[in-house]
Amino acid sequence: MTPVADGDSGQLPFDFDQRPSLRGEDFLVAPPNAEAVKWIDAWPKWPGPALIVFGPAGSGKTHLTRVFMQKSGALSIAAGDLARDPAMLLGVAPALVIENAEALVGEGLAEPMLHLYNLARETGGHLLFTATRPPARWDIKLRDLASRLNAATQVGIGLPDDALIAALLVKQFADRQLRVPDDVITFLMVRMERSFAAVRTIVAGIDKLSLAERRQITVPLVRRVLERQGN
Repeated sequence: MTPVADGDSGQLPFDFDQRPSLRGEDFLVAPPNAEAVKWIDAWPKWPGPALIVFGPAGSGKTHLTRVFMQKSGALSIAAGDLARDPAMLLGVAPALVIENAEALVGEGLAEPMLHLYNLARETGGHLLFTATRPPARWDIKLRDLASRLNAATQVGIGLPDDALIAALLVKQFADRQLRVPDDVITFLMVRMERSFAAVRTIVAGIDKLSLAERRQITVPLVRRVLERQGN
């Protein structure tokens, strides 16, 4: 599916693959995340029990995990789940998602994480870890866990590039049935933070102000929203 800006000129075509997520949104596949998506698509034929996806905040890691959960039936587990009974969790789902794994290791959960990894390897289960940095840069005190995670398949994703940000803006506006001219997209592109979260926040703010004032979405209106949001 190719989203196109719903403006007067229609000059902003984008050709990105879209994947459904549990949030009912789409995940657009582009160069910054294409390698990670390739590994998600390869499941369950991973070379080992774990895949580690790392990247900065706002790069779409959480959204990608939702795509994986939709595809695999995986469960997302929190720190409390990890500390209690990881064996039970692997018994009810084909895969588990552990987000912000780097922080969990620092919270004293290295032992249960190692136990979970070993169980996944023994039982044929799979684990998807996310973090901001590759495991070689985590502060892992447990040598066995460090060894396993450093040997696991790892893939980095970057912040969305200009083309992806533009496509995300177009799609977010379209999802709200909003007509947005191309100059609004261009104006936003050079002034906003490059992140998935920023796109959602800005589009929501524009929609809210447009409804409140019963105005069309124009560059002056968008400028006011950006100023209010500190951009």
